[in-house]
Amino acid sequence: MKKLVFATNNVHKLAEIRDVVSGQYEVLGLQDIGCNEDIPEPYETLEENAYAKSSYIAENYGIDCFADDTGLEIEALNGKPGVYSARYAGEHKSFDDNMNKVLAELEGEENRRACFRSVISLIMNGEEKQFEGVVWGTMLKEKRGTQGFGYDPIFQPDGYAQSFAEMPLDEKNKISHRAKAVGKLIAYLTE
Repeated sequence: MKKLVFATNNVHKLAEIRDVVSGQYEVLGLQDIGCNEDIPEPYETLEENAYAKSSYIAENYGIDCFADDTGLEIEALNGKPGVYSARYAGEHKSFDDNMNKVLAELEGEENRRACFRSVISLIMNGEEKQFEGVVWGTMLKEKRGTQGFGYDPIFQPDGYAQSFAEMPLDEKNKISHRAKAVGKLIAYLTE
């Protein structure tokens, strides 16, 4: 089986990706290649941050890899938290604090439209390709469910009665932003 490095230390993201590509690729995380650095994400766009991570691994480890950056974009908050989703309530990156801040900012707001957007940067043989996945939905008024991570308990995807956190992982992985981006990545790799 072919090996591919996913430039992340996030065990939740790694589990999601491994579930999506099961049987097609062996996906290694940063710890698997001995990379313990926290790769900086200093840019203002998901595209630039994804590339910063993939190019760091390609340049410093000489390995083909991919990296993603994901943001929750809420219409009523002018696209926030966006690129700052993981650290919206501070550098400590607390899922609960981030959700509580979003819920407080949306208090009394009627427009609850939002999307999760993932951008994957793949570097193979020295060339970069990017793949995007988007899922639209509604921001809930309270947390629901215990599955998933990040903003999953307060995001309900269009066409579903549950939040992402109420869905089994395999169901979420059929429709999620990351799954869509990974689907495009896998289609590219298997062309």
